[in-house]
Amino acid sequence: MNPPNREQVLAVSAGWVAVVLNVVPGLGAGYLYQRRWTAYWITSALATAWFVAGAALSANADAGTDPDNQLLGLLGLLLLSGITATEAGLSVKRVRACLDQSSTQ
Repeated sequence: MNPPNREQVLAVSAGWVAVVLNVVPGLGAGYLYQRRWTAYWITSALATAWFVAGAALSANADAGTDPDNQLLGLLGLLLLSGITATEAGLSVKRVRACLDQSSTQ
């Protein structure tokens, strides 16, 4: 018996689970569920770069602007989780549509 290929694994995954996992804990956990390692590592690298940039930029900031920096950091991570959640859901939808078309032909 052959192991399932990438598209089959993605098609049988629940799209809503991947979306929720990318939003709630964030940082690409939905990609782990979908076994999409490249997307996960790209998301992890972007989140790490965001943290490093925030730390570097806030190193010389005064205490009065600290809440603004925290808000900007949080908004960036929320944007990243929103984009990855949307992409994870659309990927499942796209693969299922392609598999449905190929099975009907």
